[in-house]
Amino acid sequence: MISSTSNQKVKQAAALAKKAKYRTETGLFVVEGPKMAAELPDDRIQQVYVTEHFLEEEKKKADHALYQKLKQLKCVETVTDEVLKAMSDTQTPQGILVLAKQYHYGLKDLLSQPGAAHFIVLERLQDPGNLGTMMRTAEGAGMTALVLTKNCVDLFNPKVVRSTMGALFRVPFYLCDNLTDEIDELKKEGFTTYAAHLKGDRDYTEPDYNGKAAIVIGNEARGITEETANKTDALVKIPMEGELESLNAAVSAALFMYEIHRKR
Repeated sequence: MISSTSNQKVKQAAALAKKAKYRTETGLFVVEGPKMAAELPDDRIQQVYVTEHFLEEEKKKADHALYQKLKQLKCVETVTDEVLKAMSDTQTPQGILVLAKQYHYGLKDLLSQPGAAHFIVLERLQDPGNLGTMMRTAEGAGMTALVLTKNCVDLFNPKVVRSTMGALFRVPFYLCDNLTDEIDELKKEGFTTYAAHLKGDRDYTEPDYNGKAAIVIGNEARGITEETANKTDALVKIPMEGELESLNAAVSAALFMYEIHRKR
């Protein structure tokens, strides 16, 4: 059992929870909580840390699938409650923390699927909760993939990971260096590109989104850059009542995604 917070393994887990650069360098990220740990594929698991109390409680459950999974893994170590708290990004850890191998996709992976495809493209998104919610919604609405600019919040930020509720393990994504270049590439592949924009000349419900469509959602405070807006095929807007100028980015994305879902 690891009982010292100065243990090197504890320091590694804490660094992964706090530092995006370290996550990128190691290719690892932190998964916390029993639900997410149970959904994480075994081949993604690098190391598991659990408290003895957590193991005992899981063993007592009628459906103790997670306990059986942990018994079969060879990379499980017990830690004290104090140690787990030192590793965790949360104030009240749930008894289990996993170091997992990151997911990586190329644009060709996302474009390889035949037939209709629907992408959500995110430019400079900064709020972890928004990004996690968008990925979760993307799975629920049956979107094909997410495309993110590299100046978005880190997809493997623990707050993002938690708010995806496991969708991170299932929804493909691609991190791009230059969004205008990627929009050109999508157009070559037959995509129609739409930008969610206050100056849109038609409502978001009007396009049919048939075939291949990509919806660009911008930064929470500043929206989409002018350069990106000029590259897309159409600017579309969400109608507003009252004195509001815009909706929360995750809400806006959800409206587009379920409009696409409705029209399938």
